[in-house]
Amino acid sequence: MRIVLVDDERLARKELRALLGDFPDAEIVGEASHCAEALPLLKRTRPDLVFLDIEMPGGTGFDLLAQLTEPLPRVIFVTAYDAHALRAFEVNALDYLLKPIVPRRLAAAYRRAAGPAPTEEKSKTPPPLPSLGEDDQVLLRDEQHCVFVPVNLIRLLEGNGNHTRIVCEPREIEVYRTLVSFEERLPKSIFLRANRAQLVNRLFIRKVDPWFSGSLKATLTDGTEVEFSRRQAQLFRERMEL
Repeated sequence: MRIVLVDDERLARKELRALLGDFPDAEIVGEASHCAEALPLLKRTRPDLVFLDIEMPGGTGFDLLAQLTEPLPRVIFVTAYDAHALRAFEVNALDYLLKPIVPRRLAAAYRRAAGPAPTEEKSKTPPPLPSLGEDDQVLLRDEQHCVFVPVNLIRLLEGNGNHTRIVCEPREIEVYRTLVSFEERLPKSIFLRANRAQLVNRLFIRKVDPWFSGSLKATLTDGTEVEFSRRQAQLFRERMEL
């Protein structure tokens, strides 16, 4: 995996170089501190992967990508700000890492980059998205907002058809995605299915009381009450009791 680092902060490049040292097949073939320096470097080295900052002197990472010709390298944006996340994915960035870099997030992004490039036929059916960990962040987007939220701060998810209301710290957001799609990706170590319409983060459960017909009523730290169906209550007991 031939890699180029483009970031105007020398210490940021140094840290990223050190973190990439954990991957034996990672070969860093060049570094650049701004677009004018990066453009000839990328044309000369033709790397497989570029770790790219966004805000740099003399032009943004998006400006740099606009000047490249096919075939384009895979791109992972590395930035201190989440304001450009939506645009990053619109230009088909492989991932979007926030500084300071979490090694686990870097490892997940690198594994995706090291995977085989999709063929034209396979690309018609997108591969399943990777599972999220407790320390990851998820990009949530509605009609007005695009924000990164730490997974472990999501308190409750409520599904309503093709929409899901996500209750997190310190806000709520409704997105056009099914509850099942979130359940497939969120870490099962902390997220529990309560009933057909709700997923709850066990870290926010303050107490649990017996309820009707073998069900349970959980009270969250903010006072919200969530009813576990009879079946899910049994699974909850098996999983959480000593």
